Amino acid sequence: MKSSSLVGIIVALLVLLVGSKSVYIINETERAVLLKFGEVVNADVKPGFHFKVPFVNAVRRFDARVLTLDARPQSYLTLEKKRLVVDSFVKWRVENVEKYYTATSGDEFKAAQILADRVDTGLRNQFGERTVTEVVSGEREELMKELTTSLSTIAKDEWGIEVVDIRIKKIDLPPQVSESVYQRMRSEREREARELRSRGQELAEGIRADADRQKTVIVAEAYRESELLRGDGDAQASAIYSEAFSRNAEFYSFHRSLKAYRESFGSSNDVLVLKPDSDFFKYLSKPEVR
Repeated sequence: MKSSSLVGIIVALLVLLVGSKSVYIINETERAVLLKFGEVVNADVKPGFHFKVPFVNAVRRFDARVLTLDARPQSYLTLEKKRLVVDSFVKWRVENVEKYYTATSGDEFKAAQILADRVDTGLRNQFGERTVTEVVSGEREELMKELTTSLSTIAKDEWGIEVVDIRIKKIDLPPQVSESVYQRMRSEREREARELRSRGQELAEGIRADADRQKTVIVAEAYRESELLRGDGDAQASAIYSEAFSRNAEFYSFHRSLKAYRESFGSSNDVLVLKPDSDFFKYLSKPEVR
């Protein structure tokens, strides 16, 4: 191989190397800064195909998507000095590339650590101003919005980071007090159950007493009406009997005697001891009587 050909190959390789070092591509999901000997010369490189001076310029890329910081559970005191264990997370993204690079040197772990510390301080302050009821349900949404707004303003000014959202995943009591709280809740529910049962029994007794009273009144009214109807029926029957007797006394006496015979001798085992000449048998012993 001739020396001129070897030189040509070397030059071609150098050109290829320099060319590969001179070209870089920024994706749509990335943000980047262009450095010249460590100094920022382009604070926001747009996505696309770009050129740089090899060994002079350097490119630092950052993820432009919304990132999630899953903070470790922390213990906070409420306004009543009650300790709660809070598990939260933060949604954030790079908003100002130059500030972000200057404040964190482009280190995502460092940025997450700064955010975690500020979120911890913010939650501690917010919980310290509210009661357990407020942070669990009453003002939980308001707490999150207020903390997100205030922290996002600080993060943009100081680190070029936009805090998209802060959310609480779970709020628990410390394990050492959970059992006592559950026991107190159980005792409270048992007390309420006893009160409800006692109130129910009292109402039941009142309902039974009222039902018994109504029953007594209804039975008395029914008995009174029945006696009135029976008395009226007896009076009408007596009037009918009286009228029948006045029309034909002998027939009425004969009819009453037959009825008495039927009632007295209703069974073959019935025994009646009377004198033969008793008036009871006058219609049997004297059939000619009319």
